[in-house]
Amino acid sequence: MALDPLATVADLEARGLTVDPSETGIVTLYLNVASTAVREAAGTSISRATSTITLEGEPGQRLKLPGLPIVSVASVTIDGDTVTDWRLRSERLWRAAGWTACSEPSEVEVTYTHGLAAVPEDIVDLVCRMVAAAIGAYRALGDGEALAADKSVTSERIGDYAVTYGSDGRVTEMDLPQYWRERLQARFGGGMDLMRSR
Repeated sequence: MALDPLATVADLEARGLTVDPSETGIVTLYLNVASTAVREAAGTSISRATSTITLEGEPGQRLKLPGLPIVSVASVTIDGDTVTDWRLRSERLWRAAGWTACSEPSEVEVTYTHGLAAVPEDIVDLVCRMVAAAIGAYRALGDGEALAADKSVTSERIGDYAVTYGSDGRVTEMDLPQYWRERLQARFGGGMDLMRSR
């Protein structure tokens, strides 16, 4: 199941970006791309979702689930066998017998509901700003040149005119700076490499 974008056309328009009906397709595309980039940086869906993940069982009694906040857990299996002697405590699964069957690692599969019922306004705003930048480039260069890497002017000379183009390392407006990646990972717990949503 595909997740809804973290922001909508209405969110863009509330921030002053007028979307022409002919641009609805490209705006929807950019909303999906920006949402995917933000979710990837956060390491979670952010919005409410039900997912099945596979984790390596640990010898301890607690097993951390990614994708904060954890709403509920539907099922847990260890190496394919259903277990019910667990409790959800502090965003982790607790089990008295631990999460390994013996001295070897086990495979723990968990189906659970996680994420926020409403997307926080700062995340909506981040996605809207990314999309607004992409739409600005799209409108400025309608011939597809906007898809090329950023070519910012880094120096310019007037006598015998010369200009130097450089790049800040971004390929598109959808690339998040490292500080945003760190902020999202710290806020949402990061690390959902094995997640698949249903």
